[in-house]
Order: sequence, then structure tokens, then C-alpha cells
Amino acid sequence: MYRYLGELLSRGAGSALASGCVDSALPASASLMRIRHYSEAVGDKEDDPNFFKMVEGFFDRGASIVEDKLVEDLRNRETPEQKRHRVRGILKIIKPCNHVLSVSFPIKRDNGEWEVIEGYRAQHSQHRTPCKGGIRYSTDVSVDEVKALASLMTYKCAVVDVPFGGAKAGVKINTKNYSDSELEKITRRFTIELAKKGFIGPGIDVPAPDMSTGEREMSWIADTYANTMGHHDINAHACVTGKPISQGGIHGRISATGRGVFHGIENFINEATYMSLLGMTPGFGDKTFVIQGFGNVGLHSMRYLHRYGAKCVGVGEVDGSIYNPNGIDPKELEDYKLQHGTIVGFPNATPYEQSILEADCDILIPAASEKQLTKGNAHKIKAKIIAEGANGPTTPGADKIFLERNIMVIPDMYLNAGGVTVSYFEWLKNLNHVSYGRLTFKYERDSNYHLLMSVQESLERKFGKHGGTVPIVPTAEFQARVAGASEKDIVHSGLAYTMERSARQIMRTAKKYNLGLDLRTAAYVNAIEKVFKVYNEAGLTFT
Repeated sequence: MYRYLGELLSRGAGSALASGCVDSALPASASLMRIRHYSEAVGDKEDDPNFFKMVEGFFDRGASIVEDKLVEDLRNRETPEQKRHRVRGILKIIKPCNHVLSVSFPIKRDNGEWEVIEGYRAQHSQHRTPCKGGIRYSTDVSVDEVKALASLMTYKCAVVDVPFGGAKAGVKINTKNYSDSELEKITRRFTIELAKKGFIGPGIDVPAPDMSTGEREMSWIADTYANTMGHHDINAHACVTGKPISQGGIHGRISATGRGVFHGIENFINEATYMSLLGMTPGFGDKTFVIQGFGNVGLHSMRYLHRYGAKCVGVGEVDGSIYNPNGIDPKELEDYKLQHGTIVGFPNATPYEQSILEADCDILIPAASEKQLTKGNAHKIKAKIIAEGANGPTTPGADKIFLERNIMVIPDMYLNAGGVTVSYFEWLKNLNHVSYGRLTFKYERDSNYHLLMSVQESLERKFGKHGGTVPIVPTAEFQARVAGASEKDIVHSGLAYTMERSARQIMRTAKKYNLGLDLRTAAYVNAIEKVFKVYNEAGLTFT
């Protein structure tokens, strides 16, 4: 069953979009407005923009579109000029990073040498608390990067209605150069440094896994905090999410971001109106896709897309790429990588010497790092749908080219929000100190069996028991649910609902402001409206 959003654009606009002329499909004023927003907010003078400035530019584009509506919606006794000042003032408050912590600390290596480690934590916004954002281990970590990723987290949480402010952390190391014991030392010491400055706590700032971190590191963080600064706090283990189940984690968290990517693509690929603009048929059945980055996000995205009928024809990693037009099986590739530590040499595909981003496919999923799609390669992209599994993979220059070429970009701030959504569920579980479903599991199971028995008794009273009792055979779907919803069922259901609701909001905003395929600006508009409302209704403490 495919859905129709309704006529996003007029019939003439739809044909103009189909021919690749996005701006010509809009009224002259709207067309000029969008060009102006690009040139003023983000510019295309360089192909490698500053990451934080890049995010701020996207913010400016959304803010310039929604500003008039925010002024119009204010219901107070201020003059129009005062309302304009209020709106612009709050937008200025939302945009910058509130706090940035930079730390340096020593560790003793296994060989007896000493080394100084650099780390950062940025808190973009406290309009909602706690702040939320991952910790990544990478030699590319910088102040600029964590600020940009923290600001993205603020808007990401707002888009999917998760009540957190945005934050991000990074430790400047290559994990391959350290032993497990050294990584544990680094992680625990970084946790202490964050705690000393008030940058971690269940109600203050809650980290999560990111690049080169996972359950193990989150468990070390929770244990360190709970046995030091949080030893008096019953909610101490809610100081971090993405933990193992035994440490208060939640079922479904590991695959959450990849599953969210799948649901995000699903919501748009089943929307017949958007697919007609792209000249494609709805559904996954005949679609091919390519993934850049075969880490946690890439692997689980590939699994779910494969399961629902799409065909993976290419996978790229930092050390090489592979391609097979007949399809690549995700389980076989996962097993090969676990055994060999790389996807290079995978027997059921051939090496791909060119950039995997430019391979022939319907859906391209950049799930590696930021600024992968630039002005330099945007004209060479063959996919009609770009699904941003990574944070910030598309530069403003490339974004503009994709709009001109009638390519739909599903933005990162929506598409990879599955991780923070399920982190929110884990955080709530930790605060409630009870797993989802535990209080209702048996009651639901008994209720379902009583329902079947009631139906059976009603039929026997009506038709009698000639030849024995009337058999009641539940369908396979009902039989699978008859025992009640497990924690994993609840998490998967909550994630699917969150992604669907947020997609509907983005579609409505795109239609309202006549944005066509510019889903990124629609997502920023939604985020800005929600964050603005919090600041405006809460008021400002000191002004």
C-alpha cells in the first residue's frame, strides 16, 4: 500500500521538477529567495567549508524562511517591531554553541611511555535538558567538528520530538593504535574530566556511542561515573546510553540508527507523490542501493533494506570498495569482514576502482563521515535518492546541485535520528528502573488467550459442539503477538512511529513553504519552530 501526500506542487510545477529545473517550478519570488538564501547563508566559494559554518548556513536558510511566520504567530501586546526583535533575538540565541570543554590528560602506555590525550565536549543548547550526543574516537576530532555535531544534535532531537539539547564529544585518538586496557584508561579518565566540569550526569549531559565507540566504552563510562561523582545518585547509570543490557541498556539500541535509516527511506519511497517527481515507482521492490561505510549504521541499514526487497550493489570502505550488479548479501559480507577485518577481497563481488559514491544505483547511503558529497562530485552522482546515514555528508554546494538535478536528499538530521530516539527510550528505562513490558507482559498474554476462548465459547453457544469443539486458529501475525509486546517490540514500534510522524511533519512543511524536494530546509524549519517555541514560552532568565 503506497501513500499519497497530495499534490505537493501544481501540475506544472511537477513537470518542471521532473525535467530537473527545481527553481523554475517555483514562483519567481520563491526562486529568487532560495538562490539568495544559498548565496547569503552558505555560499559556494569553497568546496570544503568549515563544518560548523556549514551547519549554521543551513540553519540560516531555514530561519530566513520561517521568520515571518514566527513573528505572525506571536500573541502578545508587543508592537510589530518589538515582535520582530524578539524573534530575531531568540534565533540568535539558538544558533551558537553554549559551552565547549577542551581537556588534556596523561595516560601511561603499556610499554611504560607517557602520552597526553586531547578531548572535547560541546553543549550546543540547554533549551531542553539533559544535553545528548555521542562520543567519537578519531584523529580528525576538532573543536569545530564537535560544535557542528552538537548543533546538529539539537536540531535532530527537535525534528523527532526527543526532549534533549544537543551535545557531542570527541577524543583525538586512533583506536587501532591502543590496547584494550589503554582504551579503558582513556575512557575512564575522560569520564572523570567531564564529571569534574559538570559535563556529564543523568539530568545534565548524557553521552552515547559514536564513531569507534560502542557498548564496551559506554559501560566503562557508566561504571566510572556511578562509582565516583554519581555514587550518591540512584539514577547514576542514566548518565550514558548505548550500554550493554546487563548495565541498564535496552534491546534494539545497537541497530537503532540503521533501522531508523531504513524507516526514514521507507516513509519517502512509499510516498507516491515524491516518487513521481523523481520518475520512480513507489516501494523497495525494484530498487538498488549503494552504501559508503560498512560500520554499525551501514551494516544495519543494508540488512533492513535487503530484507524488504531492495538490492545492495555496492559497498565502500576507507580501504577499498566492492561492486556486484546482481546483489551483495549482507550476512555473507558481515561474516567476511569479521573474519578478515576488511571487505576488500570479498569473493562474491568485484573491486570497484572508482569512487563508490558515483556508482550506478537508485539509492545512495553515505554512512561514513562528513563532507563526502561536494561540488566536485555532485554532478557525477547517479542515484536519484541520497539518504544521509552519516552526519553532514553533503556540503552546501553539493546540496544546491542536487536540487537543480532533481535528486532527493533525505537529510541527516531526520534520517539518522533513530539512535537518539532509542537512546531516549533507554534513558527513560533507567530513570524508571523497570524494563519496558515487565508490568503488563503477563496481563496482555492472558487477555489475548481469554479473547480467543471468548470467541470459541460464543461460536459453540451459537452453533453447538456437534463433532467436537470449534477450533479457533489465530493468524500467524496474531500468534506472534499473543504473548504480549517484548521490550524489543516496544522499542521497534516506538521508533517506527517516531520516524513516520516526523516524516509527515517534514512533508507538510515542504508543501506549506513550496520547497519541493528541499527536505533539509523543511526539517530545519520544523526544528527551529520547536526550539523557538520552548525559548519563547519559557522566557529568558537574565536579559
